[in-house]
Amino acid sequence: MLTIFLIAWPLIAAIIIAVVKQHARTLALAASLIELVAFMVMVTSFTPDASIQFSVDLPWIASAGIRFYVGVDGISLLLVLLTTVLMPLIILASFTTTKLKNPSAFYSLIMIMQMALVGVFVALDGFLFYIFWEMALIPIYFICLLWGGDDRARITLKFFIYTLAGSLLMLIAMVYLYFHTPGIHRFDIQSLYEAGRALPSGEQSILFWAFFIAFAIKMPVFPFHTWQPDTYQVAPTTGTVLLSAIMLKMGIYGLIRWLMPMVPLGVQEWGTTAMVLSVVGVVYASVIALIQKNNKRLIAYSSIAHVGLISAGLFTMSAIGWQGAMIQMLSHGLTVFGLFYVIEIIHQRKATHAMSDLGGIRSVAPQLSTVFLIILLGSIALPFTSGFVGEFLLINSLVQYQILIGAVAGLTTIIGAVYMLRAFQKMMLGESKEPAAAFFDLSTREKIVLYPVVVLVILLGVYPTPLLTLSEAAINNLLYTINDYLTLPK
Repeated sequence: MLTIFLIAWPLIAAIIIAVVKQHARTLALAASLIELVAFMVMVTSFTPDASIQFSVDLPWIASAGIRFYVGVDGISLLLVLLTTVLMPLIILASFTTTKLKNPSAFYSLIMIMQMALVGVFVALDGFLFYIFWEMALIPIYFICLLWGGDDRARITLKFFIYTLAGSLLMLIAMVYLYFHTPGIHRFDIQSLYEAGRALPSGEQSILFWAFFIAFAIKMPVFPFHTWQPDTYQVAPTTGTVLLSAIMLKMGIYGLIRWLMPMVPLGVQEWGTTAMVLSVVGVVYASVIALIQKNNKRLIAYSSIAHVGLISAGLFTMSAIGWQGAMIQMLSHGLTVFGLFYVIEIIHQRKATHAMSDLGGIRSVAPQLSTVFLIILLGSIALPFTSGFVGEFLLINSLVQYQILIGAVAGLTTIIGAVYMLRAFQKMMLGESKEPAAAFFDLSTREKIVLYPVVVLVILLGVYPTPLLTLSEAAINNLLYTINDYLTLPK
């Protein structure tokens, strides 16, 4: 029943916070820590094999073949890990937000968001997956709309419409597969797999694009990314890190769990096209990041580049590409959270996101600049940081797939180093533009948030084996199933 608890507890906490109203921040932090402890209990009993564990399969809408079917394997476990580890840090980071209107509603929405995210990663019924997928959109929309910056109504509406349109495509594809399940129509994942694989190549190709567009919008991948930079900029920092550190992983997870095993002929036909789009997105976002003057938008475009590389590696359909994607999702979640939080700390001190207004922070806040540098080095994949392991595996898989694609993707890591190190130089180095007393170093609370991120960035870079081991069997099992299907005579 641990899986049920991980889904239900954040919802219960959200209701408690909404009703009690007082001490909303403290209650949300306590609830997220309880969720983390429950997940750690699950990890201690988890066996790193290909089986679905901690599963619960209950009838829900029996007449329509819809069940409340949830469970975890090594792939979903890592993403629930990312969610449960980051959520307390995200909530604690929000404690520095001043004059927060209606905090009980704010933290209730965060807890609902956690419930939906965990639900997406553990759902093994297509209809249930869709429900959680849509539920994740609602709280983040209101967080951005109600607590965002200037012009938030227009920008968040664009984000909402983009995501809703993609979700509609996914729903249509799910329903189409549902009506092709053998015997009594069902939404469970194995029945949908069988239905998708039984379709001819042309129909699988259509379904491929329906699913891919839905997932590509969420990640986002070029050219479905246009909602992202503006939304990241106007959203409150809590909303930005929820979107960038965790929510975009829903799209990547959707590729692994649903699209690729479900329509392998579609992937075989169009996977290279999707890979090229992903690599184009990496190059495009990296070049745009080079000319950014706003530090929050720079991190936003950096995120598009990282996700594009993950997506491209997945479409190599190789074990090292998928392993690289898994470890890079964890690394990206950690580093992008750390980077956005450092940017928020600077904004609270200086009230600006313009890098030209900054400089000399290292001389007045050496601890902040050191933490920023370590997390930044993880983002640009310096050896012995978390980013290096995933990026090395991803580029390796692309080079083995097609050396030109791998070379182009690899060059963008150099571009990434250029714009990130230049941003560090502009913000942290040089002469301070104000008296030292006007800018103070990390507070105790900020250290509690950032130091664990620094430790994890280094630890995952030095010793990633345990996490790679958790997902290895599940990845190999999915790839074996797909490749075995593709070798059968059609």
